[in-house]
Amino acid sequence: MYAVIKTGGKQYKVAKDDVIVVEKLAGEAGGTVEFTDVLMVGGAGAAKVGSPAVAGARVKGTVLAQQRGEKVVVFKKRRRKNSRRKNGHRQSQTVVRISDIVAA
Repeated sequence: MYAVIKTGGKQYKVAKDDVIVVEKLAGEAGGTVEFTDVLMVGGAGAAKVGSPAVAGARVKGTVLAQQRGEKVVVFKKRRRKNSRRKNGHRQSQTVVRISDIVAA
């Protein structure tokens, strides 16, 4: 069984025991998180597609870690103006293991 969930403005296709990295969610390592914005649930039979979400469906997961992503370097240069600007950014992320998919 698999599901398509939406969190942090992005969509993820998940199955039981998958490990995904999503935008930062509230919760400590070892805690649980529940995704209620389930767009689609599929499996052995026909897939249920919501409009926009499948009513009553939810995906449960366990928070494995709170971490920071890779550094992205933002470099802006205006040619012939001797103008340069260098910034860096590291996005906060949450690592989640999917423990259960509940289709209603």
